[in-house]
Amino acid sequence: MRAGLLLLAATLAGLSHAARHSVSPGESIAAAIRAAQAGDVIQVERGHYEERLLIDKPLALVGVDRPTLSAQGEGDVIRVRAADVRIEGFIVRDSGADLGEQNAGIYVEPGADRLIVRGNHLVYNLFGIWLNGVKDVQLAGNVITGKRDLSSAQRGNGIQLYNTTGAQVIGNNISFTRDGIYVDISHHAVFRDNRLHHSRYGAHYMNSNDNVWEDNVSYLNRGGIALMQVRNQVVRGNRAWGNTDHGIMLRSIQDSVVENNVVSGNNRGLFVYDAEYNVLKGNLVAANRVGVHLWAGSIHNQVEGNDFINNQEQVRFVATRDEEWGRQTGNYWSNYRGWDTAGDGVGDVPYEANDLVDRLTWKHPLVKLLLNSPAVHSLRLLARQFPMLRSPSVVDKHPRMRPFHDDWNLSFDEQRH
Repeated sequence: MRAGLLLLAATLAGLSHAARHSVSPGESIAAAIRAAQAGDVIQVERGHYEERLLIDKPLALVGVDRPTLSAQGEGDVIRVRAADVRIEGFIVRDSGADLGEQNAGIYVEPGADRLIVRGNHLVYNLFGIWLNGVKDVQLAGNVITGKRDLSSAQRGNGIQLYNTTGAQVIGNNISFTRDGIYVDISHHAVFRDNRLHHSRYGAHYMNSNDNVWEDNVSYLNRGGIALMQVRNQVVRGNRAWGNTDHGIMLRSIQDSVVENNVVSGNNRGLFVYDAEYNVLKGNLVAANRVGVHLWAGSIHNQVEGNDFINNQEQVRFVATRDEEWGRQTGNYWSNYRGWDTAGDGVGDVPYEANDLVDRLTWKHPLVKLLLNSPAVHSLRLLARQFPMLRSPSVVDKHPRMRPFHDDWNLSFDEQRH
């Protein structure tokens, strides 16, 4: 009892000593940090400050009317070494450009747990925010733009997480970086409502489990969202459009749910490689060059209630045997040519995504010049008549006659907003 009272008294004494410090243009933020006590708040007035900061005690660094903090092209702008730090309301810019030193706008060292970085503009830094070995951080509402005059390979990532637990990355706008969000060995995190664009990958993510990717928009990148070597993911409500390679990559992923995403206008909508025991449902995959590229033993997945609409190739399937989708409710395929005599909304004959002609066009692209010729039509007919000529395919035995998304045109048009 006495020990508890002493601890309470010490806590109250610490709170009573918490103070606010104000820094004006011409004064030193670093000096204010050195003079501050744990738990103090340092308010920085609007102005331009050419300093590199080390925060080695728990405190709040708050900008008033968005002051600018510049490292003038050397090292990190802010390095955080202590737990329970908050950085809010700054323009943080001009880190160094040394990839080996991992120069960053904000570099966070191991143990700096419970960091909050909120409402900042991180401009022309090599890495925007680098997190290494921390728990329960919050990165919210930041705008991050990389060194856009450098080539992609010479840039750092917008937000980099390594060996973290419990991160919340919410509402950030990231562009002109190598990868917008790069994640490795980081678990139990939430990535929500981020806008990721004009980078190599919007999100590049591996070796991380039990995370949520929700309501993010990834566009005009090389790859939209790449999830690799992961388990137990929830990938929900994301939009990926205009990416030159893929919208969403699911590579070596297990036991995950991929639902209600809109993937359109990409080279490949979904790239599914070595993916097993996942649920893909309620997704709209539209107007991609290839709707789904399915490869490398991607089996035992439950694929139900999705719309595959107006993709130049609905499915590119590389395997030696059929893969059945839509076992329960089926999927909608805009190029299905079957009929529904029972009037129950389900086609009477199975949908098969690929045939012998599709295989030939993948191996010999010039065959596409003959797709409307009588010879190719005859070849398709023969392949259907003679099973020995049939090619392995994704097969949907319950193809839907109408899209699940009645407003799919609206969903497609609004995804860019």
